[in-house]
Amino acid sequence: MYRFLLTPRWWGINVFVVLAIPFCIFMGSWQLGRFEDRVQDHESAERQAEAREKPGADSRPRPLDSLLPVDKNTSGLQATATGRYGEQLLVPNREVDDERGFYVLTLLRTDSGKSLPVVRGWLPGDANTAEAPAAPKGEVTVRGALQASESPGSNGVSAAGGLPRGQLGAISSASLVNLVRDDVYDAWVTLADADSGMKAVPATAPNDTGLDLKAFQNLGYTGEWFVFAGFVLFMWFRLFRREAEIARDTRLGLVPEDRGTGAAQEPGA
Repeated sequence: MYRFLLTPRWWGINVFVVLAIPFCIFMGSWQLGRFEDRVQDHESAERQAEAREKPGADSRPRPLDSLLPVDKNTSGLQATATGRYGEQLLVPNREVDDERGFYVLTLLRTDSGKSLPVVRGWLPGDANTAEAPAAPKGEVTVRGALQASESPGSNGVSAAGGLPRGQLGAISSASLVNLVRDDVYDAWVTLADADSGMKAVPATAPNDTGLDLKAFQNLGYTGEWFVFAGFVLFMWFRLFRREAEIARDTRLGLVPEDRGTGAAQEPGA
């Protein structure tokens, strides 16, 4: 009754099913693992932030170079750097305490010859050079939370281009390379105490450590792959049942022999 399973057509169907179902399960498990990794990173980042805020926690600032390159463990730590302030830029459309405004970013030229982007504070309203206070003169030592370079379109960073001269969309070495002459650190610092009446910009969690859209996309893809596996199995069972019913009816003489084998036959032929 099930001899149709030995036909070349069914050999092809069976091979496809045998390969497709494990592949779908593997991809679904991989996407689920990615989601779980993001959840763990999120929880780890929260624990680190809580540990830093506890009384008695070691919050002593460290030299900038000792914390580079920025990763999930060093992002948010207090860093110090010494140098002289140079070119100043504004970073528009940034929110602090649910109010829209702009960052005042000044490049600190360090003794190494490289420039460190320093967010000296935040001001409400539209980016306006006249409102941004000038940076202190002479040699200064800054202290603030170390942050990784931003990526346009993530963590609220605008991906829009065409900004006026003197403004910057994303705080990153890639964005600054065409705006300044010096080499730029692939990191930036937000001052713990803002300058000149500005509001301090709080540090943010490093990229890919939050439960953002990407995390839930991984969870959605997990469901899709498992659904695909179930669909493949369902379609195989449906085809198998149909072929088994045709074989049974053919054996009982309810279906012409060539109809049961799939050949076309006109009624009454």
